[in-house]
Amino acid sequence: MTRTDDSFVGLNDRVRFAHEHEADLFISIHADATPEDFVRGATVYTLSEKASDREAAALAAKENASDVIAGLDLPEERDGVSNILIDLARRETRNFSMVFARELVSGLSTSTKMIRNPHRSAGFRVLRAQDIPSVLVELGYLSNEQDEQLLSSPEWRARVAESVAASVSRFFSRRLASASR
Repeated sequence: MTRTDDSFVGLNDRVRFAHEHEADLFISIHADATPEDFVRGATVYTLSEKASDREAAALAAKENASDVIAGLDLPEERDGVSNILIDLARRETRNFSMVFARELVSGLSTSTKMIRNPHRSAGFRVLRAQDIPSVLVELGYLSNEQDEQLLSSPEWRARVAESVAASVSRFFSRRLASASR
């Protein structure tokens, strides 16, 4: 975990933290809000330069702006060779991210309401670690009364945390099993 309180950690610092602690998986957990108070349910996002839909693009733009708002916008500069190497690593990592996202959607659907088409993609900066499979999870919408009540419930949070933990366990068990073949 990058923090245990409501303090701000910059997007690049979150990824740096994962690298410093040799993370094998990166899960960014959030609660969202939208002007439409009828929208509710959990969503799992993976990285893609082309968003799966308008809502995913808007959410990624909002999340990516958090560093700018906090005064921490740092440019990402690379040369041509670095871009090629990064692209190769990113392909494998993206595949593992997609596999985990499907596992997580399956696991979460047993413990909470999911939005329609719950696995989406967009260009979230926090998911751009080249070597760590990464997902961003929106557990619900604070703008929806039912989701807000669930997000405030310790029992619901425990159930969702158990689903996430079980999904992580299944992901690594399957990954190890396929690596040993």
